Amino acid sequence: MSEREPKLNISEADIRAVYQEGEEAVVALFKVLIARIDRTEARLDTLENQQHKDSRNSSKPPSGDGFKKRTKSLRKKSERPSGGQTGHPGSTLEWCETVDERVQHSVDACESCGASLSAVAVIDYERRQVHELPPLQLQVIEHQAEIKRCEQCEWHTRGAFPAEVNSPVQYGSGLKGLMVYLMDAQLLPSARTCEVLSEVLGCQISEGTLYTARTQCFERLAPVEAQIKKSIMTSAVMHCDETGLRVNSKLWWLHVASTACLTYYFVHPKRGQKAIDEMAVLPTFQGISVHDGWQSYFLYDCLHSLCNAHHLRELRFITERYEQPWAAEMTTLLVDIKTAVDDAKDNADTALSGPQLIKFERRYRTLLADGFKANPPPPVDESLPKKRGRVKQSPPKNLLDRLQAHQSAVLAFMHNFQVPFDNNQAERDVRMMKLKQKISGCFRSPAGAQQFCRTRGYISTLRKQGFPVLDALRSVFLGSPTIPTLQPE
Repeated sequence: MSEREPKLNISEADIRAVYQEGEEAVVALFKVLIARIDRTEARLDTLENQQHKDSRNSSKPPSGDGFKKRTKSLRKKSERPSGGQTGHPGSTLEWCETVDERVQHSVDACESCGASLSAVAVIDYERRQVHELPPLQLQVIEHQAEIKRCEQCEWHTRGAFPAEVNSPVQYGSGLKGLMVYLMDAQLLPSARTCEVLSEVLGCQISEGTLYTARTQCFERLAPVEAQIKKSIMTSAVMHCDETGLRVNSKLWWLHVASTACLTYYFVHPKRGQKAIDEMAVLPTFQGISVHDGWQSYFLYDCLHSLCNAHHLRELRFITERYEQPWAAEMTTLLVDIKTAVDDAKDNADTALSGPQLIKFERRYRTLLADGFKANPPPPVDESLPKKRGRVKQSPPKNLLDRLQAHQSAVLAFMHNFQVPFDNNQAERDVRMMKLKQKISGCFRSPAGAQQFCRTRGYISTLRKQGFPVLDALRSVFLGSPTIPTLQPE
């Protein structure tokens, strides 16, 4: 936003002096004042738009809403009661037939008459079970390689140590996996990770040891990451998104390419085409790319699908701020199409019927026409010199232009049931990265950011596919990392 303009100090005497100079001087003064009013109104409109935006009608995060009353959700109230639903299996603490320890509580006296019962036989037990942690402490495992002397040639032959046992004293693969798990899966800062390991396991580990373990994990996951990336590139539908992150106190960008079962992260100092080219996923991708409309994505020849969750938020803002009926009706239309698609999927249909498609597309074009009537292009004053660049438009006009230019991408989910209604998959995949910065602060170096991204992409992929993450990280240090399912969707 531009800085505030200096106050105009025009006195009554100045106005009379201009009047005395004649008609041309008055017209010139009015042009100056009108231009000033136009700029002020534009600035005021921008400020009011910002004031009316929150997490429900824009891309602002919920943390920016403050304590004001939240706006109404776009979701309709469900007819189902709250809580667990009928038929839900539920989960509860189960009784175990096999126990690790028994603690008996003896009866020494009768609670009725006080007679001694110490010599009386037990007739039954009332049992209760407590699920408890065992004492936690590190085990020290000593590996001994036999050394034998050959009786024939007197040559000394030594037994082979496991590949991961490569120094006289070291931390084991399980502990190293836990270090990486706490930092990259649970997003703890290194200092707090050391504190947890000290208080829970009683081991004093330096931050340098943590970073060494992360570096080893990063290096050993390189071939796994390459396989994940290749599988995403051959998938039918891919989600893309990007978000800012701080690296060495500078703004960098985290890019994500993901599917429902795979995640690949890439960090770069740029946001646009240069970063996407170096990420090397979209340039050769032949499927459908789902994204939020960032212009750089449209530079690539694959098919595109736009996130309609973004559109619903923008339409809500236009409905609330500008009170334009077409926006509310377009919201209803998109929700109606989604409902029809969901119903068709529930009925095992593979597509909507021809009449349904025609009806929805006709409603879509009619609402766009209504919107353009309510938001004509801004008038052009031929007396003023032409400015470089695009003429600034209102938010409703900008959205209408996008909905018209990319109609096929907006309605892609209607024509292809493999395409989701929104880009929530990619947004969920980048959300934890933002949380990482809130908890631990910025990354101190590009290398640290790259290490975290590779490990976090591996963890995200494992979680999507239901693999136990801690065991998988341990397997990385054992030299045989868990390989997730890699076939494209």
